[in-house]
Amino acid sequence: MAVLLAVLLGTARLVTLPRVTVEGPSMLPTLLPGDRLLVLPGPVRPGCLVVVSHPRNPGLLLVKRADAVDRRTVTVRGDNPSASTDSRHFGPVPRRLVLGRPVYRYSPADRSGWLWST
Repeated sequence: MAVLLAVLLGTARLVTLPRVTVEGPSMLPTLLPGDRLLVLPGPVRPGCLVVVSHPRNPGLLLVKRADAVDRRTVTVRGDNPSASTDSRHFGPVPRRLVLGRPVYRYSPADRSGWLWST
């Protein structure tokens, strides 16, 4: 497992896989502010974590949970609805704005681990 992680993180540096830092409480309790995540492109399905560009502010990345997925759009929601700006506010996100799925939390060290099942 450690070897796979080293390969993924090394690959992330070589091919610049996206990495994001969680800001704000919208994904509590699953993700905490300050969590750093490695993002891999790939298929999105309902229930999985997803990183998208904000449809109204493309420079802003959002970490949310895919609620509904169709050919053209993904509806996203925060795990903490009272603290989340998500598809309830800006509608479904076009698929072209989906960066991928966070698959590994690499920081902080005491919370590091795979996010496959979330």
